[in-house]
Amino acid sequence: MKIAVLYGTETGNAAMLADDIKSALDGDHDVACADLAAIDPAGLDGQDFHVIVCSTYGDGDVPASAKPFMTKLEALAPKLSHVRFAIFGLGDSEYAETFAHGSMKLAEALVAREAVQVGTRLTHNATADELPEDIALPWIRAILADLEDAV
Repeated sequence: MKIAVLYGTETGNAAMLADDIKSALDGDHDVACADLAAIDPAGLDGQDFHVIVCSTYGDGDVPASAKPFMTKLEALAPKLSHVRFAIFGLGDSEYAETFAHGSMKLAEALVAREAVQVGTRLTHNATADELPEDIALPWIRAILADLEDAV
């Protein structure tokens, strides 16, 4: 399966997790990894399964590297019915009102343009004892197994 791991980050944590996901999946799949800042939403390839890792910044906003993607997504409103994606959010529950809202807003914007979200959005709490990769890797492997079983 062709997989595009995309990330939106402010401090680099989402980029590190995206790289961990790429490394974990690389042997079994054709995997590429890129910053959302370099991606045009209208150019998302329907042949790829998109795994998105997105942190939250400020008052529940998408991080700096995801802002250009979000701006194009909202301004151009491309139809993305050919796009399938799973999304993983990073946040800090000490900011309860906006916890992991960056990934939530990004997922909502994609779905509003008819992209298909596969699986549930999973989030990692920065104040938790477990590492983000400890929950992200089993999550994405389960989603991919479900996709492969459906074929």
